[in-house]
Amino acid sequence: MEILDMKCAKWGNKIGSKMDETLITKSLGVLQEDGVYAFFLYCQAKDERKSIGKTAFDFLKEDGVLKSLLGTETDHLKVIRDKFKDNLDALLFAKELLERTLVYARYHAKANPSPQSSPQGGEEVSTAEEDK
Repeated sequence: MEILDMKCAKWGNKIGSKMDETLITKSLGVLQEDGVYAFFLYCQAKDERKSIGKTAFDFLKEDGVLKSLLGTETDHLKVIRDKFKDNLDALLFAKELLERTLVYARYHAKANPSPQSSPQGGEEVSTAEEDK
């Protein structure tokens, strides 16, 4: 049996390696404060490439996670409305897994920042030795 925390780490790496840390953090905040449906709705509205929501949904549909509940449906919002409406345990389980995955994604994004998301807006940071 595969440990779900390691699946969260694997999928978090997939998200964090291709997404901006700020968007990941905001998505995590929406998930924590407003829930799973709001998270997918936010991702649909704010993520131009639809990458976070799609990857997160693919993670939930993976074997050993919630594949038997979610089935083959591809519409994220419809699945959340229909499949979780009477299943609080599955909804809370999905939320917990998504939170853990996005936390890992945020750490991956911090560890491997892209050039356009550097803290100085892409400018090089000079050190005292370089200035001499």
